[in-house]
Order: sequence, then structure tokens, then C-alpha cells
Amino acid sequence: MTMTSAEADKILSANFAPWVLQLGLTVEAVADDRVILRMPWSDALAREGGALSGQALMAAADTATVIAVSAARGAYGPMTTVQQSTSFQRAVTGSDVLIEAVVTKLGRRMAFADIAMTAESSGEIAARASTVYALLG
Repeated sequence: MTMTSAEADKILSANFAPWVLQLGLTVEAVADDRVILRMPWSDALAREGGALSGQALMAAADTATVIAVSAARGAYGPMTTVQQSTSFQRAVTGSDVLIEAVVTKLGRRMAFADIAMTAESSGEIAARASTVYALLG
């Protein structure tokens, strides 16, 4: 059974640190092996020069992975980041970012995902990430 957006939003609100919640992430879509989150533009997340902070993008990618893995497993369960690699392709200024995380392999103890972060205003990819998670429960 596919997780609903409301269930995915509940995972966000119940399982992340307050500073992650301050990113304002919301679930746009969820499927059996993927999720799309929206991170609204915020001047508070911009660095000197007005571009969105890379740290905010990396935290959003990490968070999206948790939701995508939860959707693939059918429910949230304890997990932890083992590895994250992020490549930044272009700056984001004044635009919401859509974060699509796709689970590429789900094992009994490990999960792998690819994440694309796209500036909504231009449709251009701002960054890509890959993550590896240890499944703890």
C-alpha cells in the first residue's frame, strides 16, 4: 500500500530536529519508491550573495531520503545516514526547490537513494546527491 502525503508529512513533523523543521519542507508527492518535497524560498536560508545555502540543500536531500525509504518500507523505522555525496550545479536564488528522492536499492540492512534538487522557477537542477542509509529496525 502506497504511503499518503499526509502520512509522509506526519513522519516529517514527528521525527526531525526543530532546525530541520525550520526548512519548511512539505510533501508534494509520494510513491512506492520515491518522494518529492518542496523547500520554500527563505532569505533566512540564503548565504552571502543571496544564493540558497548548500547546507540547506544537503539537509533537505537527507530528509527526503528518510521519507522515500519509509515509503519504500511501508512505514517509518529507525535509520541513519552512512554516506551522502552532493554535487552543486547552479545557485538557487528566490525560488522554491523541489527535492525528488528515489530509492535505488532497498535491502534488509541498507538503502540507497539518488536525489535531484530542482529550482522550481527555472526547472533546472541545482544539485544532485546520493545517499546510503543503515536500516536499524
